[in-house]
Amino acid sequence: MGFQYRPRRSVLYVPAHEPRHIEKSRKLPVDTIVFDLQESVPPKHKESGRNLLLKSLQNGDFGYSEKVVRINSLDSDWGMDDLRAAISLDIDAVLFPSVESGGQLNAAIATLDELGGGHLNVMANIESPKGVLRSEEIAGATDRLNAIVMGTTDLANSLRINLTQDRKGLLTSLSLTILAARAHNRCIIDGPHFDLKNIEACEYSCRQARDLGFDGKAVIHPVQLAYTNDAFTPKGEDVKRAKKIIDAIAEAHERGRSTAVIDDRLIEPSLELWARRVIALYNQVHELGQAELIGPEK
Repeated sequence: MGFQYRPRRSVLYVPAHEPRHIEKSRKLPVDTIVFDLQESVPPKHKESGRNLLLKSLQNGDFGYSEKVVRINSLDSDWGMDDLRAAISLDIDAVLFPSVESGGQLNAAIATLDELGGGHLNVMANIESPKGVLRSEEIAGATDRLNAIVMGTTDLANSLRINLTQDRKGLLTSLSLTILAARAHNRCIIDGPHFDLKNIEACEYSCRQARDLGFDGKAVIHPVQLAYTNDAFTPKGEDVKRAKKIIDAIAEAHERGRSTAVIDDRLIEPSLELWARRVIALYNQVHELGQAELIGPEK
């Protein structure tokens, strides 16, 4: 059983109208860069930001980072021009904002294809109650969908809740979207943490996202990358345990058994899936030159 796994531990939003930020992102240890034409770009800079992005991405060297462009809504004054620009760029995917149904996502993809963007995959922001409630149909709408990216601030505002550190008011919505993503084998990314100076809160937020089941977390400032990458990177002890599970299950099968025992703990065959995913992610991180973020195997 093999795995094709594209790490998206960290997904950094880079404002398209800020040339210094674009250039800095070329050498950052980030799995995915989202060049943002939407939320982080003021209206008066929409066109200049788009033109700057067209110029900046003539040099498509951003290391190992996946390259994504988030456009403005297609029914806005800028969305269609953003989409026309995106299809001419050396990128991996287009991120559509505020997706609220599978039909909306497929309609956006149809427009993308009509403009000549059939070679691009897509991502979808879910950031509204409607989007959460229809997340299962969004996740299953198309195989072109690389990832779902949560917009937790807009979602919290729509839900009329305060964003506490434990995010208690968001947990139901986050769990629903994770379930939807897993039902259709989609990658899902948590929304960003906005308190840049509170290191402990940032670390907590990253580990909470990991433990909830997210594949990674959106990032709004490079200072957060170390904590985010670390939280979603398997450590040497994880890999050691994963290898023991795979070996134990294989040995059990050879003896005509379906389960194994490791350190007095029963190991069911379903844990082999977890083990292989951990090893695949660990190997991919090494291939991306990120081995320094992983604890040594013991």
